[in-house]
Amino acid sequence: MPLVGFKTVAAYAPDGVTALALGVVGEVFGGFDFAVCGFRPGPVRTDLGQKLAVEHGVERLLTADLVLSLPGDAFRTPPPEPVRAAFRAACGRGAIVAAHCVGVFGLAASGLLDGRRATTHWRFATELAARYPAVTVSPDELYVDEGRVLTGAGAAAGIDLGLHLVRREHGPARANAIARELVTPPHREGGQAQYIATPVPADGGDERLARVLQWARDRLDQRVSVDELAARALMSRRTFARRFRAATGGSPQAWLRDQRLNLAEDLLVTTDLPIEEVARRTGYGSAALLRERFVERRKISPREYRRTWST
Repeated sequence: MPLVGFKTVAAYAPDGVTALALGVVGEVFGGFDFAVCGFRPGPVRTDLGQKLAVEHGVERLLTADLVLSLPGDAFRTPPPEPVRAAFRAACGRGAIVAAHCVGVFGLAASGLLDGRRATTHWRFATELAARYPAVTVSPDELYVDEGRVLTGAGAAAGIDLGLHLVRREHGPARANAIARELVTPPHREGGQAQYIATPVPADGGDERLARVLQWARDRLDQRVSVDELAARALMSRRTFARRFRAATGGSPQAWLRDQRLNLAEDLLVTTDLPIEEVARRTGYGSAALLRERFVERRKISPREYRRTWST
């Protein structure tokens, strides 16, 4: 079943906190009971050299439903022990704890990522794995959801992580509304492998791939095969699969599955269409098949999902 939606959000800002991260969490979570806190109340320096007046100390972390560890330029120095203890206590009392970019190092230093999968900015993934060998680092993913503990990749992936949390805890309608305000997609495709610096193909293959993906999005009600996608991209199946993984971080089959299920979630919440019609529009053909795939993803049926999240 879906987790209980959070109401209060506390974001820990270390010295040298990234100004972009402050903006991201403020935009995504500003509609909740949101507060920025430091080790103690007072000024906190941002990575731009500005002084941020922080009204709350560690005590705010002890009561929030959602606790965020923000990235900062001194991430190689672990947060003070009272902060790490507050992260652990939050998780222990059932709160959600999340971080993105190098803010993930703070959670790792607290021990919360031991035995869990996690991600961070791809530039620091190797360092995270070396410093905290008990953590299973997944460097290609935009975010990793481990239930009560979530981690995200670098910079703008904080938006992806935040929207995922809002969608998971408060439903797609609220997440989509926030995404519209931010002028960003509710779901960003693929992993951060697509953002790692690599030579651009001389033949413009990425542009062809983008056109093919849009063509597929417009036909989610049809059973489109990988061979058909490859043919439209003027590539062999093997070359297409390789280019696709390099661009999105996943397989064509997984991408199509996610696109169909994303559309199904939106239709369930934003329309009154019968489940059979939702199945038809998302290419599943039958309500039974949609239900099977939906339960694999959300652990509840489409009807339960609609009852939970419809407004």
